[in-house]
This record gives sequence, C-alpha cells and structure tokens, in this order.
Amino acid sequence: MKKQFLILSVGFLCAYSAKAQNDVDAMRYSQLTFGGTARFASMAGSMGALGGDISTLSFNPAGIAIFKKNEFTITPTIFSSSTSSTYNGSNTADRSINFNINNIGLVTSMKLGEKNHTGWESVNFGLGYNRTNSFQNRVSVEGYNNSSSILDTYVANANGHQSADFDPFSTDLAYQTYLINPTDTTNHLYNHVLPNYGELQRKTTTTTGRMGETDLSFGGNYQNKVFIGATIGFVGARYSEESVYEEIDQKDSIKGFKSLTYSQNITSTGSGVNFKIGIIVKPIDWLRIGVALHTPTSITMKDTYNNTMSADLDSVKHDQASPQGSFDYTIITPYRAIGSVGFVISKNALLNVDYEYLDYTYAQLHSSPNVFADVNKTILTKYTAAGNLRIGGEIRFDPLSFRAGYALYGSPFKSGENMNAHRSSYTAGIGFRENNYFIDFAYVLTKYTEYSYLYDPTAAPLNSVKNNFTTSGFMLTLGVKF
Repeated sequence: MKKQFLILSVGFLCAYSAKAQNDVDAMRYSQLTFGGTARFASMAGSMGALGGDISTLSFNPAGIAIFKKNEFTITPTIFSSSTSSTYNGSNTADRSINFNINNIGLVTSMKLGEKNHTGWESVNFGLGYNRTNSFQNRVSVEGYNNSSSILDTYVANANGHQSADFDPFSTDLAYQTYLINPTDTTNHLYNHVLPNYGELQRKTTTTTGRMGETDLSFGGNYQNKVFIGATIGFVGARYSEESVYEEIDQKDSIKGFKSLTYSQNITSTGSGVNFKIGIIVKPIDWLRIGVALHTPTSITMKDTYNNTMSADLDSVKHDQASPQGSFDYTIITPYRAIGSVGFVISKNALLNVDYEYLDYTYAQLHSSPNVFADVNKTILTKYTAAGNLRIGGEIRFDPLSFRAGYALYGSPFKSGENMNAHRSSYTAGIGFRENNYFIDFAYVLTKYTEYSYLYDPTAAPLNSVKNNFTTSGFMLTLGVKF
C-alpha cells in the first residue's frame, strides 16, 4: 500500500509525491468554476434567481422552469492559462492552451393548456452537459538553492528503515541510483551524495483534464410566480499530471555530482453523482428570489502512476523506474447552498447576485481498507468554510444584449500563506438574439495567487514558490429555439 505524505501546500506543484492521494485531490474536485453557455459565463455564472439558461441546471435547477420554448445550445471554448512563478528570487513563466466543448444541452417545455385548473403552467425537462472545471495548465519553476536538496527528503524517509521497506516510487529510486547511500547499516542511517548545496533546481509541471457534469433535470412553473426544479448530476473527471524535477550543478561547484532528474506521471479518472433542488419565487414583477441546495458529490476515483529517476554522478550514470501503480478510492465533496436575488428592470435590463456557501472541511477521502484517517484530519485542520459571490448583469438593445459580471471565490485555507488565496473572475460578453436562434460570445478572465513547495519543507530548509495564475476563456454559444 502506498505511503501517504502530508502535503503542506496547494496545487500540483506541492504534490511532491505525485502518487499519494491527499487533501490536494479533495480540493481539486471541490472547487468548481461557472462553466456553461457564453451568456451564463459573461454574467459570471450569476443567474440563480433569473434562470432561463441551460447552465442553471448545474446551479439552481429551478431555472429550467423559466423556459417557454424548446431550446438547444452548444458552446465551443478556447481556454488559455498562464503562470508566473517566483522561487528564490528567480522568475519564470509558462502557458497552455486548449479547445473544448464547455456546454451542450437540450430543454423541452410542455404547456399544460388552458383546461388545466391546477395552477401549473408548464413542465420542462432538460438534458445537458456543463464543464465545471478545467485542469489545463503548465508551470515552470527555476532557482538556485544554497540550503537544501530534494535528496534531504529521501534521507529523512530512509533513516531508521531497511532498504527493502523504501517507497518504490520515491526513496527507493534515489537509493537504486546511488543518490542516497547507507552510512550505518546497524541503525539504518543514510546520507546523500551532495557534499554541499548550490544546485539549480528546476521543475516543469504539465496538467491536463477537466471536470464536467451531465444533468438530467425536471422543473415546473406554478402560476408564473413559483418555479421549482431538480437535477440529478452525473459527474465525470479526468486529471493527468506530468512533472519533471531536476537538480543541476550548473556552476560546477559540487564534487561528484552533475545532475538528477525525477519524473512523475499520474492519471486520475473518476465518476460520481449528486442531487440538486431549487426554487425561484417572483413576488412582484421586477423581483426574483432563488434558493438551491446541492448534496455532496461522491466520486469514485482510479489513479494510475509511475515515476523514474536518473542520476549523473560525474563518472557514472544510473537510471531506475518504479513499478506501474494503481489505486482506487472515493472523494466526497462538500454540500453547497446558494441564495440568489434577481432584478428585472423594464424588461430591458437584468441584474443578479448569487452567494454560495460551502464548508471545505466536509471533504473526505475513503478507501477499502481505509488509509485516509490522517489525510481527513489534515482537511479538518487545514481548510475552512468559504463563501463565493457572483454578480452579473445584462442590458438589452434588441436584437443585441451586452453583459458583464464579477465573481469572487473565497479561499478554502484556514491559515498560512494561502489564507488569502481567493480567486477573482472578470467577465463580459455580447449576444445577438432573434425569435428562433441566438449567438452569444463571452470572455472570462480569472486571476489568483497560491504558494507551493517543490518538496517537503518539514524535511529540509526550503522557501515557498509564489505562483500567479491567469486564465482566459473565449466562449461562443450557438442556440436554436423551436
């Protein structure tokens, strides 16, 4: 069974043991974005009290009851991400770009007719897919370190243990490539090959994948005053990470050592299910009030992984590969509660405010047998509850509409450097609508800063890496009404 390591920072850079499932995995699938149609995105995903967009199936399913016609949409998207990293005074930058389908869906509306005396105006059904997260990114970090090496972590893990008990995905790779060696066979003590520090440390991490939800929804319109809906969400996730970590004697100042390279590869796939209910009330013509509740999502995950290590020790080179590993486990994400208020101004303007509450300490990992007791304790002590605020508006000059929005996602961290790691999204868009078709465009700019570590800072003196993330989404929705 794989060893579990305490991860002290966030994001893919801090997963210094790429195969270990930990609190970072729980956060990866718990922090969602507002994927969906271009109209929805251009209003920062703030439509919880307005509805009438297929994206709301993933947020407030009561929004499906607003539809008065059948509607089909598809949203191709270009997603770009860039990261600027600072480590020990050195700055590096990298970027990634990909194309995806952010939304596709169909809503059907069935009027109940004038002879209906129950007060129900219509019942609607929806089937749609909304992308709720993108893991596409590329990060490069580089800097000199005069106080430690990743080899210090392997020595710390090795001391007190026989070599036969070493982790085959990390410590044993360093042992087999002669980067760490025994100094006391009786007490099982070890040391590494570096007589002094000053090596250039470099890491490049490429991540790909996405998280999306296929929604099956039902809703009803009662007297054009109360709108209710429910969604069964079928979640699919895929995450791949390839990282290459290097230490290089760039200045030729370390005797007996030229370089080491540690490569890690992991692919995670998962599927899960959740349930959502929602209601929108229209007490007066210009006011809408919405409430939605989301159950936790139970995601069944499977990880496959392998690592390699190579060492150039001046006169000799060594290479070692780990076995191919795999592990099955379950991630439980937190529940969500969303409150919304919307305003309809003279039928020419819309404004909506959403507030979403979730408690990240409710995230958990489970397996059989359960090996995640320590990880779940880390989640309880490291994370906290957070609120997400989304504000969006639209002004109509038929047939054109202009939209803008802002979203602030609170940091899930209770303390430390990442305590203020909130995310801000700035959105804008334009739409063209006729009776039977529409075209919408949106641009979403998201910025946030997080701190991470190249390896375990509890095992060696190590400064954090400051990562400034910027993502851009260019979205185009094509829709027809019938």
